[in-house]
Amino acid sequence: MGQYLGLDSSTQSLSATVIDTDTGKVVLERSLGFGEQLAHYKAPNGFIPDPDPALRHSDPLMWVEALEKLLRELRAAGLDTARIRGISGAGQQHGSVYLKRSLSQVGGWRPGSELVTQVRPLLSRPTSPIWMDSSTGEECAEIAAVVGGNASVTQVTGSRAIERFTGPQIRKFFKRAPAAYGQTEEIHLVSSFMASVLIGATSGIDLGDGAGMNLLDLASGSWSQKMLDATAPGLRDKLPPPIPSHTRVGAVADYFVDKHGFTSGTPVVAFTGDNPSSLIGMGASRPGAVVISLGTSDTVFAAMSQPRTDPRGYGHVFGNPAGGFMSLICFSNGSLARDEIRRRVGLDWEAFAQAIVHETQPGNAGNLMLPYFVPEITPRLVEPKLQLFGGEDFVALRSPAEAARAVVEAQALSMRYHSDWIGEERSTIRATGGASRNVGILQVLADVFQAELRPLSVANSSALGGALRAAQAVEGCEWEELYARFSAPDADLCVQPNPKARAAYDELGARFGERISVLLGD
Repeated sequence: MGQYLGLDSSTQSLSATVIDTDTGKVVLERSLGFGEQLAHYKAPNGFIPDPDPALRHSDPLMWVEALEKLLRELRAAGLDTARIRGISGAGQQHGSVYLKRSLSQVGGWRPGSELVTQVRPLLSRPTSPIWMDSSTGEECAEIAAVVGGNASVTQVTGSRAIERFTGPQIRKFFKRAPAAYGQTEEIHLVSSFMASVLIGATSGIDLGDGAGMNLLDLASGSWSQKMLDATAPGLRDKLPPPIPSHTRVGAVADYFVDKHGFTSGTPVVAFTGDNPSSLIGMGASRPGAVVISLGTSDTVFAAMSQPRTDPRGYGHVFGNPAGGFMSLICFSNGSLARDEIRRRVGLDWEAFAQAIVHETQPGNAGNLMLPYFVPEITPRLVEPKLQLFGGEDFVALRSPAEAARAVVEAQALSMRYHSDWIGEERSTIRATGGASRNVGILQVLADVFQAELRPLSVANSSALGGALRAAQAVEGCEWEELYARFSAPDADLCVQPNPKARAAYDELGARFGERISVLLGD
């Protein structure tokens, strides 16, 4: 028994959660925003701005520097890192890091030199394409064509060939920079890269995150040779092996012992993707609970009793860190769209919530918004579009309150519409992410899904999931025991659905589906 550190390297921040299995309490939570605290990387939203909305890259050195800075802040806040008995965590899914040398051949980090200066010369590609990058449509088509179409890709990997997935990004790198690809000895996901940095050697890629690459054979849990061959030459030799999520990948490197006070030999458990990690943090690793994560992107995910695939081609099947599989649907217009509407109508977040709860009614008097400000993943829209409808005609919303409700209703209806393929009975909906404390947003979600909605009491479910996974792997305790102690929902913020809203949302949902069909047809 002891303390465990969970880390979450997300799009806009690096967060930490420390739990104590002796007391059953969260000891400490901290978050470091890249835009505010590492402004010299010129990534105000966690990625490098580019006039082409399809191009979204980040500097992997920013993640390395954030790790050291956050560890210093944790110690300054009173954390005794020598008491940490295990570390695990997560990274934003689908981002990839390219190295000239295998980290297992580097020989560890030198305590006398800053970590960023040691990692910089190892990069064969100075920036990392992240999940928001949608510039690989050509490569997706090429990969699918080689293996017999997207139905074949989905059958093997659980998803069609996806622009933001790692395989197509690797293929684009191979095509556009063949010399740099040839000099690349090791390719990591953000998750396996962060774990590798911590141990000063190569970490394998866990099955939960590895499933989001269009490269993993879900049935066997190994790299699919036909997908590798369709992606880039010699790719198998450049990828760390896929490993179960509970694998101890090594001990924390001497660099972190000397510089940040960890105890020598402290185990590091495989890092996973932020969504699989949130599944654990939310205590939802068994079928029955649906998780809605409200962040830069919005996601809907749930454990699956058996793997199914989305006939529309938008949803995905990943590995469940607790065993088995999970479904996931991602919506890139999450907080970015909510914040854009809020900014345009001049509301702060409190007023935004109050406008939804007190100034408007479910169904919004028939006003419907399609709020796509960046290329959308679900449904697949390469060109962003904002459309407003009232009845059958294009209208301008008459008030800030109507605009606030319209964007949230559209997002909730899209979640319901595009998650129908999962086919699992849902006993409850659990909410996490930055917007999961906004009562207006929560009420709309509860009404649209007609289900009780309960946010997690801990702020960052992905970092909490990392801490829980470390504790489970080191102590061997049961998941349900950990969930009961650390993943309890916020008892003060349980939102009940309004049964009178069902009819309004059934009608508006039907119109939403029709409008999406027209938009995709256009």
